[in-house]
Amino acid sequence: MLRGDRIGLRARHEDDIPILRAELYDDVVNASRSEAGPWRPITPGAKDPRLVVDDSQDKSVPFSVVELEGGTLVGTATLWGIDTHNRAAHIGLGLLPSSRGKGYGTDVVAALCHYGFIVRGLHRLQIETLADNTAMLRSAERNGFVREGVLRASGWVMGEFLDEVVLGLLAEEWKADPQA
Repeated sequence: MLRGDRIGLRARHEDDIPILRAELYDDVVNASRSEAGPWRPITPGAKDPRLVVDDSQDKSVPFSVVELEGGTLVGTATLWGIDTHNRAAHIGLGLLPSSRGKGYGTDVVAALCHYGFIVRGLHRLQIETLADNTAMLRSAERNGFVREGVLRASGWVMGEFLDEVVLGLLAEEWKADPQA
């Protein structure tokens, strides 16, 4: 398990899937804001690729996020779009509604940076998020990510186009302790 200050990133467990499905992916608005495509219902027990881990896949590493104290599931995190030639990847995360606003996002981003830069030896990490997602923007910037641009009206979300912000962080810019 990768450990942050208050959270851990561990392998996805079978019993995580119903919780993540019910609290993240069956929420039409949340899923529409976080996915690249339109929301659609998934039949219970279906092999939903957002939830069921394919260990043969080397371009994406999904984690379940748990509180270190007690081991309670609080969300999901992914290092995705891993490009081994350019040594780059993207970061994504989703916290359960009851776990938002507690500072876990900043800790998750820090743990994913450690995994990407230290464990995987990557050179660049990138985050794309909706311009109104202040929690993700704050978590990224607290970990040293820099706003690199805005993709104007690039995300179709619940009947309207929204701007997306692109943030990047290079290995040599990263500090293992975001407070330092």
